[in-house]
Amino acid sequence: MDRFLGLLGFALLSWMLFGFAYGDVRYYTFVLRESNFTRLCSQKSLLTVNDSFPGPVLRVHKGDTIYVNVINEGHYGVTIHWHGVKQPRNPWFDGPEYITQCPIKPGTNFTYQILFSSEEGTLWWHAHSDWTRSSVHGAIVIWPALNKTYPFPQPDEEHVIVLESWYKQDVMALMKYALQHGGETKLSDAYCINGQPGDFYPCSNESTTHIKVDHGKTYLFRLVNAAQNTDFFVGIAGHNLTVVGWDAAYIKPLENPYLVITPGQTMDFLVTANQEPGRYYFIASPYFDGQADDFDKSITSAIFEYNGDYDRSIIPSFPHDLPNFYDLLAANMFWKRSRSLATPEYPVDVPKSVDTRMFIVLSMNLLHCPNSSCDGPGGDRLAAGMNNITFANPAVDILQAYYQNLSGFYEPNFPNTPAYYYNFTSESLTSDNVTLSLQATKVKMLNYNETVEIIFQGSNTLNSGENHPIHLHGFRFYVIASGIGVFNKTRDILYYNLEDPPEANTVAVPKDGWAVVRFKASNPGVWFMHCHFDKHMTWGMDTVFIVRDGGTPETSVREPPSTMPSCEDGTSIFDYFKSNMLKESK
Repeated sequence: MDRFLGLLGFALLSWMLFGFAYGDVRYYTFVLRESNFTRLCSQKSLLTVNDSFPGPVLRVHKGDTIYVNVINEGHYGVTIHWHGVKQPRNPWFDGPEYITQCPIKPGTNFTYQILFSSEEGTLWWHAHSDWTRSSVHGAIVIWPALNKTYPFPQPDEEHVIVLESWYKQDVMALMKYALQHGGETKLSDAYCINGQPGDFYPCSNESTTHIKVDHGKTYLFRLVNAAQNTDFFVGIAGHNLTVVGWDAAYIKPLENPYLVITPGQTMDFLVTANQEPGRYYFIASPYFDGQADDFDKSITSAIFEYNGDYDRSIIPSFPHDLPNFYDLLAANMFWKRSRSLATPEYPVDVPKSVDTRMFIVLSMNLLHCPNSSCDGPGGDRLAAGMNNITFANPAVDILQAYYQNLSGFYEPNFPNTPAYYYNFTSESLTSDNVTLSLQATKVKMLNYNETVEIIFQGSNTLNSGENHPIHLHGFRFYVIASGIGVFNKTRDILYYNLEDPPEANTVAVPKDGWAVVRFKASNPGVWFMHCHFDKHMTWGMDTVFIVRDGGTPETSVREPPSTMPSCEDGTSIFDYFKSNMLKESK
């Protein structure tokens, strides 16, 4: 009875605080606290939600609204982001630290309102403060609206698969050290599938994830890449994967022995259990195209296991057609094959004309340290940027500063183009004029319904070219083209796909290459854009879009809740060290 009354009170409070809600309404409680886990022969404490790694799966129908009461019993200020949920006119609950809110301090709570609209498929939620997302994350399953079906044959069952990084050491301590000293970050010690490393790691084969299947049935897999800094090739020995969704938008079925998924992305794929009953490895193997840094070269596994009577002592089959770690061509060809359904029920609405065209160069950079005292090249601090600007977090979140018209917290002049052009993919970009960046809080202002094209150009500064998964909050964009080399408008515009491009919230900009996206700025508010490699986001490969109101209540940002966490110094390690970085660079 007490539990019922508590839930009823939570529901009534949510209604009073937030008012209007879409579709059905669901309620969840997240308790953040330290929990003990044993992996790789040793025990460690992790910050988790409800004592689970990965965290709980949220399940909704298209168009529903959920309320999540986040109770912070941990040691750090934390925020939660609902990755890929557009949150129409509702940036107050988007979650990125110091962009739309300040952290939920230890010993306090905050209730998020998450408004689902056109999303359908798989998304995920994760902490968006410091590096806490390494253990604070989980999937979001978005079924079709009531009385609607999938645009493919109904699968017999569904499985949620979350790919993760595992560190033996405390992740927050590792981040603290990296930001203090300005050098490279430590590599993970393992990868996990649904929290378990799998057969190829010590002390792990007794807990390997098993996926039980029946011969002849078809399974829908909902795949999330929650790893910190790693792309993966994913495959199941002897079975083809038919990819049908990307970032909660359906695509034309794409059949292949493997798929490629970058941090932040989600994919839905079908597998038919049509092989001889037995055990087959489900493998996630890292894909790496970088030069200057390194990566964890281990492989995580689960077992795709048929039900029935057969000899289970036989070692599971391995997917030998999985590409090797460095197969750039295999990765790029997979991503380029994706196409939207583009049907009357699932139409595309690609902007055919463009109001604002941006050319954003993604680069690794340096910030000078006093007396060359940092661990980066030449005693400088490693940084990253967009158009040679390394993003700096303000003391007050940007949304609050914008909404209350507070001055001095950001500059509304993020540039549409870099300060100057050079051979972005050259092998000798090590001089100060291309490596040193400006650390600033610059944002890009957009008018409501403005159509935007962004050309993301990868670069090889510091000989560090690699793929960058760029994620945009508050929107889904159309990926209309991508390629290798320096973007050439005259040549490359001929390859634009304006008929059925995939719609996504995260795009992989290839190493020493480019990608072009378009979207309509129809969601007023403050929206973060960043690389989803955590180390690059920490180093400043970020910016913010502010979309102005459209002139009517229906086209304006919703009223803020009265319960927003307050902004106080010292609640975030990330904020503290980013502030020190800014002081050093001056």
